[in-house]
Amino acid sequence: MSRRNAGGSTGATTAAVFGEVLRHFREAAGLTQEGLAGRIPCDRSHVARVEAGTRVPTDAFAKTCDELLGTGGVLGRLWGRIDWYPQVEHPDWFRRRAEMDAVAVALREYQVQVVPGLLQTESYARALFSRVTSGEEVEERVRARLSRQRRFVSGGGPFYAVVLDESCLRNVIGGSNVMREQCAHLLDVARCPNIHVQVAPADRAELVRPNASMSLIELPDGHKWVYSESLDRGHFSDDPAVYGRHLQTYDVLRADAPSALESAALISEAMERYEHDEQRQVQLGHDLDQKQLQRRQRRQLRRGGPRLSRCRSRPRQQGS
Repeated sequence: MSRRNAGGSTGATTAAVFGEVLRHFREAAGLTQEGLAGRIPCDRSHVARVEAGTRVPTDAFAKTCDELLGTGGVLGRLWGRIDWYPQVEHPDWFRRRAEMDAVAVALREYQVQVVPGLLQTESYARALFSRVTSGEEVEERVRARLSRQRRFVSGGGPFYAVVLDESCLRNVIGGSNVMREQCAHLLDVARCPNIHVQVAPADRAELVRPNASMSLIELPDGHKWVYSESLDRGHFSDDPAVYGRHLQTYDVLRADAPSALESAALISEAMERYEHDEQRQVQLGHDLDQKQLQRRQRRQLRRGGPRLSRCRSRPRQQGS
């Protein structure tokens, strides 16, 4: 993927140059990568990858390095000028789709089980990726996923219509609090003039749905693609007959599904259920804490109470 600065043209403010500047100030301060990592603190490999331009640093990382190396804020200012999103690496099989999202003029999606990546919150995406990987790889995948969202949720973004199967709202990812936040986010982004969100209820058997999640992508040159995913790879087709068939199915589904306004009410109901579940879990946790406290207090009373001596009868002596 291309590297560019915030202004959109190629330039010097790239991840590689940020790494060069960091290395310059680190060496000027007489620190090794391990020495700097120990003061931040972080792993030495993290510093090494930032200097090599293969790891996207955080704003906090840049500011901490400024303070430790006495740069006068150079790294923080440089970090703010770089458009870091192009530096994010997507999995090889998904990179082609991500590149399409970066230029698409229209996107239509149908999604089952999981909220589509372009509409996921950070917490939802993190909980989802934590199922299949761990550690720094989770954070890298989260950054990659969030990177695709910017042009769709910003002003003047491309047309984006999505039909969510109700399973997307009912399949719990990350717990009630994450799902409540995700539902609130759906309601928020649906207010964008270029984003249209509908829900296909599970009890509407008359709705004709695609057999699986799919995306219909329209590019600036008029080229149109159908995209779908299997377990570990993406599938593309630009066959006009295939695209036309799926577009017809999608258009009929959008026409028959509840409107955007009605769908917002369904999402709100789901959000309220998760909020209620979250409050109930908090109350259950509080009740459990109280019961455990009461048990500890009863045990302490039993151990610390006055010891009562037992009266033992003396054996009778013969002849008395």
